[in-house]
Amino acid sequence: MRAIAVANQKGGVGKTTTSVNLAVGLARAGRRVLLIDLDSQAHATLHVGVMPGSHQVSAYDVLVRGKSLEVATVAASDNLWVVPAHIDLSAVEMALASTAGRESILSQRIAANPRCSGMAPDAYEYLVIDCPPSLGLLSLNAMAAVDEVLLPLQPHFLALHGLSKLLETIEMVADHVNPRLQLLGVVLCMFEAGTRLAAEIGRDVENFFASTVNRHPAWEHARLFDSRIRRNIRLAEAPSFGQAIFDYAADSHGAADYAALAAEVDRLVAAGRETVRCVA
Repeated sequence: MRAIAVANQKGGVGKTTTSVNLAVGLARAGRRVLLIDLDSQAHATLHVGVMPGSHQVSAYDVLVRGKSLEVATVAASDNLWVVPAHIDLSAVEMALASTAGRESILSQRIAANPRCSGMAPDAYEYLVIDCPPSLGLLSLNAMAAVDEVLLPLQPHFLALHGLSKLLETIEMVADHVNPRLQLLGVVLCMFEAGTRLAAEIGRDVENFFASTVNRHPAWEHARLFDSRIRRNIRLAEAPSFGQAIFDYAADSHGAADYAALAAEVDRLVAAGRETVRCVA
C-alpha cells in the first residue's frame, strides 16, 4: 500500500478537493483506495457522499478512543472507502495532551489493519489522508503514518513561503518520527494558464527544487507535477452534491485535470516499485 498525505497549512488552496478527487481518480482506475478525513470540518467526508455523524465511529474515535480503523471505515463507492471525520476532531489536541506517543497513534492503527498492512486478499493499494489546514497534531499523525506528502499549491506570490514552512515540518517529522517520509511533489491548483503570475510561480517552484543545495533527504527528489488543476467552477460546486468531480461533471476541465493527476501519481508509484525491485 502506498500512503499519501495531502497537506498544506493554508486553507482554501484546493487541499480537500485534491484529496478527494485524487482518491476517486485512483479508485476509478481500478485501485483499492482508503481515504481518511482528518479535518474537523469533514469536507472530504461530505464530498464523497457520507454525512458526518451518520456512522457511529469516526476518525476521532480511532485516535482518542482506541477504535480500530476497520470499524471506522465506510464504503463510499466502487474501490473507495472512507474513515469519516467529525467535529470532535477539533478537540484531539486537548484529548491527547497527556498521551505518550500521541503523534504515532494513527500509524499504529494503520499498521494493525490487515487491509493496510497487505495481510488481506482485498488489501488497499492506496491510502490518502486529507489533513487539516494547520501543522498541528492531526497533520503530524498523518505524516507519521504515510510514505509521502503531496502539497497542493495555489499560484500566488506567497506560495514559496508556504512551501518552505511545510518543508520544515516534513524535515522535522522525517528526522524524529518517520524516517521514510518524503515530499512526493507539488501540484498547482486553481491554475490560470493565461496569467503571467501562474507561469512565474510554476517556474519558481521548479527552479527551487532544481537549484537548492544541501537539500534534506526528505524532499531531495520532490517535483512539480506536470498536471495542473485549472480553476473550474464545477470543482467548487461538486462537494455540495456529495460527489467527486468525475460524477458531478465528467466532461469538465476539473475531471480531466484530476484524472491526469491520478494517472501521474500512479505512474510515479509504479516507477518507484520497479526501482525497488531492481535494487533488490
